[in-house]
Amino acid sequence: MGNLKGVILAGGKGLRLHPLTKVTNKHLLPVGREPMIFNPAKKLVEAGISNILIVTSTEHMGGMMNLLGSGKEFGCQFTYKVQDEAGGIAHALALAEDFVGDDKVVVILGDNITPGSIKPYVEKFCKQQKGAMVLVKKVDDPERFGIAVMDEQHIVAIEEKPKNPRSNFAVIGYYMYDPSGFSIIKRLEPSDRGEYEITDVNNEYIKRGELMFEVLEGDWTDAGTFESLAYANQMMLGDQGRSSAKLVSHERILVSQKQVSDMIKEHQAKIDELTKYIDNDRPR
Repeated sequence: MGNLKGVILAGGKGLRLHPLTKVTNKHLLPVGREPMIFNPAKKLVEAGISNILIVTSTEHMGGMMNLLGSGKEFGCQFTYKVQDEAGGIAHALALAEDFVGDDKVVVILGDNITPGSIKPYVEKFCKQQKGAMVLVKKVDDPERFGIAVMDEQHIVAIEEKPKNPRSNFAVIGYYMYDPSGFSIIKRLEPSDRGEYEITDVNNEYIKRGELMFEVLEGDWTDAGTFESLAYANQMMLGDQGRSSAKLVSHERILVSQKQVSDMIKEHQAKIDELTKYIDNDRPR
């Protein structure tokens, strides 16, 4: 898709998944039958994005590059960037400024998993003349997320991991920005957690009246905790299992048709042989 870049943020220490993440990046952990990061990479490619930047930590860059390679197997081109220290999502995204240039960008957090497609939302975003778009999803544990406070048509505010959420619609890890997003990041101050928050970027777009949103259809989870990682595996194994079941079912139908065809041929040959015998012995 022209004038559109993709960024996957796959850094962090994955502390909530210790001890699994003591020896590997969480985005390399299995989800279904594939490493976690395959899902966001495939979602970008399915949406028509072929130029993708992977941002990850220094200690995990080797494993990430060994796994993903150049992007040829995915039908895209991967570029890599190291995040030297964990400074929040907006800090990681700032590293993509030179890569994105004057283009629009679709950003996915590497632990966000869905069997669905983001292509319809990306296409809508491309039609926006300016501004940003986020995807939201109703969740049972809103205190874990940036929560969208909405009126009937717009997000009026986003609250980062609120103790008393005013809605249960989370702004999930799919963000789309025009190039002005990087100038917003440069003016941010660290939050009380000492991080540069993507919520602050989105709230600036709200102030400008330039933030659009869509509700992600279908299933979704982030895989940042043991519970959500287990659910991600269940979700993706089920989806991949259904695809396999369709293939197996189709193969069974083909085998059954072949068996019927062979039986007909076999019996027809016997009938032809009997017919010859009857003709030869018929009284003249």
